[in-house]
Amino acid sequence: NPSHLEAVNTVVVGKTRAKQFYENDVNRRKHMAVLLHGDGAFSGQGIVYETLDMSQLPEYTIGGTIHIVVNNQVAFTTDPKYSRSSPYCTDVAKCVDAPVFHVNGDDVEAVARVMELATEWRQEFGRDVVVDIVCYRKYGHNEIDEPMFTQPLMYKKIKTHRSAHEQYCDKLVAEGTLTREEIAQMHEEILRKLDQDFEDSKDYRPKPRDWLAAHWKGFKGPDQLSRIRETGVKMDILKQVGMSATAIPESFTPHRVVKRVYDARRKMIETGEGLDWAMAEALAFGTLLNEGNHVRLSGQDVERGTFSHRHALIHDQNTGERFVPLRNVYGDSRPNEFFTVSNSSLSEFGVLGFELGYSLENPNSLVMWEAQFGDFANSAQIIIDQFISSGEAKWLRQTGVTLLLPHGYDGQGPEHSSCRMERYLQMSDEPPDKIPADMTLDTRTQIQEANWQICNVTTPANYFHLLRRQVHRDFRKPLIVISPKNLLRHPKCVSPLSDFDDEEASQTEQGIRFKRLIMDKSAKSRNKVDPGVEPDAKRVVFCTGKVYYELDAEREAMGAEDDVKIVRIEQLSPFPWDLVDRELRRYPNAEVVWCQEEPMNMGAWSHVSPRFQTLFKEPHINRRLDALRYAGRAPAASTATGYGAVHAEEQVGLVKEALMD
Repeated sequence: NPSHLEAVNTVVVGKTRAKQFYENDVNRRKHMAVLLHGDGAFSGQGIVYETLDMSQLPEYTIGGTIHIVVNNQVAFTTDPKYSRSSPYCTDVAKCVDAPVFHVNGDDVEAVARVMELATEWRQEFGRDVVVDIVCYRKYGHNEIDEPMFTQPLMYKKIKTHRSAHEQYCDKLVAEGTLTREEIAQMHEEILRKLDQDFEDSKDYRPKPRDWLAAHWKGFKGPDQLSRIRETGVKMDILKQVGMSATAIPESFTPHRVVKRVYDARRKMIETGEGLDWAMAEALAFGTLLNEGNHVRLSGQDVERGTFSHRHALIHDQNTGERFVPLRNVYGDSRPNEFFTVSNSSLSEFGVLGFELGYSLENPNSLVMWEAQFGDFANSAQIIIDQFISSGEAKWLRQTGVTLLLPHGYDGQGPEHSSCRMERYLQMSDEPPDKIPADMTLDTRTQIQEANWQICNVTTPANYFHLLRRQVHRDFRKPLIVISPKNLLRHPKCVSPLSDFDDEEASQTEQGIRFKRLIMDKSAKSRNKVDPGVEPDAKRVVFCTGKVYYELDAEREAMGAEDDVKIVRIEQLSPFPWDLVDRELRRYPNAEVVWCQEEPMNMGAWSHVSPRFQTLFKEPHINRRLDALRYAGRAPAASTATGYGAVHAEEQVGLVKEALMD
């Protein structure tokens, strides 16, 4: 548990649920979570309630958790009457009718008996249970803390109080169970073992395999080369999966709008044209399932999708029956849970922790959490900071957990526009002033050496390849997807089915794997290494995300395709140094512009700007360090304006600023 008390709770619960799934523990009696709490934290930290609230939800239950509260009757320096409003620190557990056993910590055998009772309760009833061990903290909060400053009366009593260990020794001797000599011999043996372990620890060198479960055998650490794999799928499999994932039984009566959605998706597969975001996602899920990989997506309203685009779980309008079309891909050959899409409780902190824990158990899975809107991830920042961005560096633990954070400036105001991508970019550990020595396809280790990946994707096909890339590699990294809102139905944000297959010759621009950068649609050479030179281009605009479509529409209206080129950076971190270098070489005489929708102190500007400066220093590029011009909103305190008219005016202005002199 990190210093953010109780943050680990749902991580443990999520990992337990994963163990139950992979071991087919359907009765949830073979795997159990035990959580250790402090009294102040149990009553004070909201994540405790979130954990309890999830305990009986169908897609989150683990058949009960045993909660052990070490009740020191003081929270660091704060007395109970100042740290909670309820009589007991465990009263929050009443919300789920969990039994609470209060037991005297000085009575060793009573504590043991209560633990037996709690375990039997959990095994019999499959519900949470709490053991409140009422005891005391002998010394201060840490080695240098002086508790007499704040609890003088309590600590005068503690100094004269005989320890539970001493009291139990006296009891055993009085009963004739042990002699003083036997107790002394036990003490000596235990101290000898502790001393030996302390000496051994001085030479200990951690190894990744010491920290990984059996499912992770064969996966590689940052210092071992993992080759980049293709993520395209054979056309016949794509069609087969697509038809299965769009099939609804005749006896099932979906909402008429949902039926139209599924009919349209089926037509996309049949014609091979116009695949939208939701269809691309369904194909990514379906092909991974077809290959034997577990897929799990949870978050608020993810079954339908916040923007009514996914409809992964549909409802019969007459009976209320629920149906998940993607489960057609595997039918009865796998458990129902093999593809899980589940609306969560109205929680971010707890649910993201759960999915992180779930992802740690087995790498052969795609585990995702989707925020209702991207900025709702604010409430889960502790999980992101303490575990996801830094977990591999701190604990040698890899995770492929994927966060989908809806983002985009559509005039919806400051609470629904930005996922705060700048925060994730700031936490990326890639240096901005050092270009990796080897960026070739076969030997590139850039992502392996980074702490995570941050992508802002603009085509359905690239989203498909991005999700599949998470699984088709022999290492795992967290993935932050700056996911779209209005692109979900944008008429130009579609891909042909040929962009999803494994035949490079059939591609228009996609290729057979994820594209970290998409070159201008009019680029004369599609060569991936040597682009040739287009000396007549006057301006090259680099951007990321949905602003590309607005830039492209305005450029088309201006008739400026020959003069202005637009390049999309799809993977912001790790930075695609080699591909940005390629585009700068392609347009040696063009003014270089960065365009973004976000205010200047937000978005990707502060991330890309120093990296462009590093590239400008390269002899074969040789541009002024201030050669990158900014086109976007001015610095602001709020992520976006609350006035639709002001938003529209700002949006038009930044697009024109990027394209015009």
